[in-house]
Amino acid sequence: MPTPTLILGQTLTFTGNPFLEGIGAAHVDPQGALLIEGGRIRATGTAATLRKAHPSARIVDYGQALVMPGFVDAHVHYPQTGIIASWGKRLIDWLNTYTFPEEARFSDPAYATEIAGRYLDLVLANGTTTVASYCTIHPESVDALFTAAETRGMRVIAGKTCMDRDTAPPSLRDTAQSAYDHSKALIERWHQKGRALYAITPRFSPTSTPEQLQALGSLWAEHPSCAIQTHLSEQTDEIAWVKSLYPEARDYLDTYEQHGLLGSGALYGHAIHLEPREITRMAETGAGVVHCPTSNTFIGSGLCDVAGLIEQGIPVGLATDTGGGSSFSMLRTMASAYEVGQLRGRPLHPAELLWLATEGSAATLRLSGTIGRLAPGAEADLAVINLASTPAIAQRANRAEDIWEAIFPTLMMGDDRAIRATWVNGLEIGKAP
Repeated sequence: MPTPTLILGQTLTFTGNPFLEGIGAAHVDPQGALLIEGGRIRATGTAATLRKAHPSARIVDYGQALVMPGFVDAHVHYPQTGIIASWGKRLIDWLNTYTFPEEARFSDPAYATEIAGRYLDLVLANGTTTVASYCTIHPESVDALFTAAETRGMRVIAGKTCMDRDTAPPSLRDTAQSAYDHSKALIERWHQKGRALYAITPRFSPTSTPEQLQALGSLWAEHPSCAIQTHLSEQTDEIAWVKSLYPEARDYLDTYEQHGLLGSGALYGHAIHLEPREITRMAETGAGVVHCPTSNTFIGSGLCDVAGLIEQGIPVGLATDTGGGSSFSMLRTMASAYEVGQLRGRPLHPAELLWLATEGSAATLRLSGTIGRLAPGAEADLAVINLASTPAIAQRANRAEDIWEAIFPTLMMGDDRAIRATWVNGLEIGKAP
């Protein structure tokens, strides 16, 4: 067995959801510690207490750095790594101009392998330890990501994107039957093997026929421990498009609900322009929303009512939406979420932002207590944040009158330079097992 490791620093923990229970649900211990052994957190507490209880443990002391759960990015498209920050398109134009041509390249397993490794290394450098990713229609793209994640010890949720409607280009279409068959085979190959989890993945209603959505709904009924991930109400012209394709549906969400794709474990990216019935049904069924603020502002989609959705009982996580989003960094994503909140008249507190990026995202993925938390039994995925990583951040943090004021400049101005260390499955990145 490996030697237990005692990690010291300012530790961030939550006793509840700060959106619902107030900022007192978040706590930073300036002399905190956690004991890691066998890839899991075995104990948390003060540095003095745990040092005394575990005198033979290896010590890793991060001083005044913030030791927190690794970031959980709940909605990404790893195949879009190469086209991140592409200029000036609305959603549908952006898909046709940039996304679909790039995704067609993933029929080449070697290319898929190259991009999967590049993407995971980029997010690890930014303190992200878990992602929920769309792949392409090619099963090889799923194999590439799960294999790259396995090599790095990461917990990853992913699935083959399914599209069988002629709104997608011919090179990226499957069928209702092949979507079911390939997804089922991938579930059998990867789901719950090691740290891999499968997500059944219709891209969104405009690129799937009712027959395909029904087939995927049936597959989910057969494998309810899988997640399902898709998109919902990202842009107003997208919603009009959905209504033209599904005239019998009560609303956008109903295109999924009619086909068995609504419930706990369903992840709906964006969910900006929701109808009252959609909000009610999502709250009733436990379906989750994933907030993608950098994407929503970059592509001009709108401003998600994060606090309002949480208050109405909907689980909400946070995501970069790479590559519709303009950054691989969850710090940058938190800054954007704060700005979106300001524009809605409800700015988010630093504790709320950090909760969204960790426990909030974990909850939407039905992984509460497994990832996104510093608590005994949780997997030892960590981000260690330097709260004075640049001169600009340091001079502002030095004026802070409390810990939240010290953390906030890093959330607003931080980038990968703020990530002092990333730990995955109990190992610091770059360290040998």
